[in-house]
Amino acid sequence: MAFDKVNICVFGASSRDLEKGYVDAAYQLGTLMAQRGWTCYNGAGCEGLMRAVSDGVLDGGGEAIGVIPQFMVDNGWHYDRLTRIITTADMHERKNTLAQMTQAVIALPGGCGTLEELLEAITWRQLGLAPKPIVVLNTLGYYNHLAAMLTTAIEQGFMRKSHHRLVQFADTPEQAIAIIEKELTHSPEPIESKY
Repeated sequence: MAFDKVNICVFGASSRDLEKGYVDAAYQLGTLMAQRGWTCYNGAGCEGLMRAVSDGVLDGGGEAIGVIPQFMVDNGWHYDRLTRIITTADMHERKNTLAQMTQAVIALPGGCGTLEELLEAITWRQLGLAPKPIVVLNTLGYYNHLAAMLTTAIEQGFMRKSHHRLVQFADTPEQAIAIIEKELTHSPEPIESKY
């Protein structure tokens, strides 16, 4: 299936002082998205990988739209360079808004917040609530342990064997973009229900 306008949800760290390789990969992802005319939707953070991917998109002439709870705006945690900021009442509304406005998810490295967002997106896909492509950008092998954990969950019967297709791992921004392009232009085999 093809989309007239491609909106990609990007989860990622809002942490400062990250290794340069993580920041460079996030920026490159944003640049590649802008080159394709894709709009980046993220959590509107003014630091870390959220800012880096937004800068990559904006510097490339694209649009970066942030979705952020009001309390974060009140604390000055939003990035005022963004094309547009959508303010939500809370964290749950933020995630729901991101899910409804986008056709695919890319997860950059991050901490607890990023992991929570990523795992919820995987769960929603598993339950058929948001059957959209999910790609993990495994910069510098950051998500190797998560990939192993998901494999263990399948091997031990906590997930179905077909659920290895719920999420795909990419080593580079280019690979992540290629996976999304393929998923959005083809109709992949439906993923087996959890139940």
